[in-house]
Amino acid sequence: MEFIDYYKVLELDKNATKSDIKKAYRKLARKYHPDLNPNDAAAQKKFQQINEAHEVLIDPEKRKKYDQYGKDWQHAEEFEKAKAQQQQYQQYSGGGFGGRTGGFGGAESFSGGGFEGGDFSEFFESMFGAAAGRGRSTRFRGQDFNAELHLNLTDVYRTQKQTLTVNGKNIRLTIPAGVENGQTIKIKGYGGEGINGGPNGDLFITFAINNNTSFKREGKDLYKDVDLDIFTAILGGDLMVETLDGKVKLSVKPETQNGTTVKLKGKGFPVYKKEGHYGDLYITYKLKIPTHLSQREKELLQELKKLRKNG
Repeated sequence: MEFIDYYKVLELDKNATKSDIKKAYRKLARKYHPDLNPNDAAAQKKFQQINEAHEVLIDPEKRKKYDQYGKDWQHAEEFEKAKAQQQQYQQYSGGGFGGRTGGFGGAESFSGGGFEGGDFSEFFESMFGAAAGRGRSTRFRGQDFNAELHLNLTDVYRTQKQTLTVNGKNIRLTIPAGVENGQTIKIKGYGGEGINGGPNGDLFITFAINNNTSFKREGKDLYKDVDLDIFTAILGGDLMVETLDGKVKLSVKPETQNGTTVKLKGKGFPVYKKEGHYGDLYITYKLKIPTHLSQREKELLQELKKLRKNG
């Protein structure tokens, strides 16, 4: 499995502080962001490595394991277990079970026949992962990879397909409509290669959804403020409003008040993995007061004011 030096990726040394890691990550993530490097496979790979390095080094426990075990940091527990087994065997070879060298009914001890001291250690290191006493290699699962996919809100209004390049592999990915910002999906088997024939790790993709619209999204529902002129608000009338699925005509009731909200059923956002299901769109009217009135308009408004006062 290819070893990635996370410190080198973030252009740091091993004495870097948490603040150094954050600062380096922000700088490099901006530099290699896919939006700034379209169709650049090398930049995309670098961006993914930067995210992976940041995730490990920013976490104290993960960083400690990585510093100690390198590329095999995710298998730290297996290493510790194997080291304990080695110590146990060394205890046996040193005359365990009452110090007899011919234990088990006179059978030859470990020290008397097979391996002595350093020989056993070298054998153990060369066969690390071998199940104790069985002579078979233990299979270790590969490292999980993490990536971030940046999309616009309009991109996830409909189901789409994208091809991603992760660790040199092209992945044809179907992105269901309605995916949420911050949502993570798992692509099984597209992580790091397994050790000794073990299964590959998985790829976890987190979506970063940029709202490139005038709508506010809350789950499956959308919200939008719409200007309403004072004359339509008072007298009523028709008003054209934008939705993510095109324009629709609303019928405004006479004497509609500022802040009135109307619901457009089924004009919201798609429901994740529920084909044909949509949330609702809520339109809130914001009364727009006219400016730059002519003299005649002012006179008419004065007359209207007198009528209302005398009425």
